[in-house]
Amino acid sequence: MAIVNRKVRKFIDFDLNFQSDPQTKDLIESENENAVKQSIKNLILTKNYERKFHPEIGCQVYSMMFENFTPATKNIMERTITDAINNFEPRATLIRVDILDNQDSNEVDVTVEFKMANIPNPLVITQSLTRAR
Repeated sequence: MAIVNRKVRKFIDFDLNFQSDPQTKDLIESENENAVKQSIKNLILTKNYERKFHPEIGCQVYSMMFENFTPATKNIMERTITDAINNFEPRATLIRVDILDNQDSNEVDVTVEFKMANIPNPLVITQSLTRAR
């Protein structure tokens, strides 16, 4: 019987709350699916030219928030999010992006479904974007 040595990749990012572990005094880390979910949310919420020295990282969803919500606007928003995830998050394999408009509350709900290499089941993120004036 052969023993198979498989390398399992572990994805680690800093938790965005920047809290420290009381025992080690190190920053608390997000691991695996939580790290990738956090990264995808950051991509959606980051505008282009918002990150210094990397103006290409981000998504133009907020620039379309005040447009009339039509099927064309929905497609452009989905395509923008898809391009951002495909270009800047190599740990995720995108399955679908869905946009739902809530005109009563001036929000757009973004649902992203993706897979990761280490996890057999697809993961889903839902993020609400609010039109702020």
